[in-house]
Amino acid sequence: MSLFVASRSAFRAAAPIKQRFQQSVRKYATEQGTPTPEPKSGSNTLLYAAGAAGLGGVGYYFLSGTSTAKKAEATVKEAAAAVTEKKKALTGGDQGFVSLLLEDVETINHNTKLFRFKLPEDDMVSGVTVTSAILTKFKPNDSDKPVIRPYTPISDEETVGHMDLLIKKYPNGPMSTHLHDMVPGQRLEIKGPLPKYPWSANKHQHIGLIAGGTGITPMFQLCRAIFSNPEDKTKVTLVFGNVSEEDILLKKELAELENTYPKRFRAFYVLDNPPKEWAGGKGYITKELLKTVLPEPKSENIKLFVCGPPGMMTSISGNKKSPRDQGELVGVLKELGYTPEQVYKF
Repeated sequence: MSLFVASRSAFRAAAPIKQRFQQSVRKYATEQGTPTPEPKSGSNTLLYAAGAAGLGGVGYYFLSGTSTAKKAEATVKEAAAAVTEKKKALTGGDQGFVSLLLEDVETINHNTKLFRFKLPEDDMVSGVTVTSAILTKFKPNDSDKPVIRPYTPISDEETVGHMDLLIKKYPNGPMSTHLHDMVPGQRLEIKGPLPKYPWSANKHQHIGLIAGGTGITPMFQLCRAIFSNPEDKTKVTLVFGNVSEEDILLKKELAELENTYPKRFRAFYVLDNPPKEWAGGKGYITKELLKTVLPEPKSENIKLFVCGPPGMMTSISGNKKSPRDQGELVGVLKELGYTPEQVYKF
């Protein structure tokens, strides 16, 4: 069975008249709007925790005002925390690299595969947090030094027993080539998590995501966290550039988000080599497109995130100097009036 969840519907058709399209998009990008109520998710874990709290509440009612009541309350809190806390495979810090077993591989397109790695214990979560990455490592036979590369998992942070990586194979890319040559049963050294941008629900009113190629993975990680949290009402606009339609990764998952949350999530696609019937953008991600669809620089409490190949980064925002140095803001986003504080480069 496919590791991907099937889309509930296909992409909506583009507006037939460019002016009408731009007007509707600008209205979306600037209006505040009132989010429509969304169904809240539940879990057995929360039910168990609620049950523990309920029993503790009964005891507290009868013992109110006594030291026993205070002890009972503390016990309930500890029990609830123990129920909700899951063991983590990756704990960061001094843990070092952990050897994970490759459990399954799925071919996505001509140069991309989905890799499922089994965690050390079946009831473990990966330990990866929202807007964080992991490091992968292997040592080639003809080299004295290991190859180390960062990737962003696409599996949910609460997924138990495994972690998924979506990897595109690049020409002369030693790690991506090694991964694409791997078969189930082999192992890979993995370390993490590596925290990036500190995210919390409703931290920003509206965020813009500008991605190219596999730069979609941290954007998808963030989107999934936002839309799986009933309390998070953040509005999201995605601009996603690729070479061909086949190269659009996570297309079904993004379409499902757009159809489920039409007032809060919009995606705009740009292709270098579009098919004849393509209704989206053509060529590169342009200044005109970003000006039309992104929240305006003068808008309050917005944030733009950028991730993609070096050429795209240079054109849109400039590249990072290092993992801890965002570097100077240049390119299209600076020309449009955004400030360094409004832009984060993954």
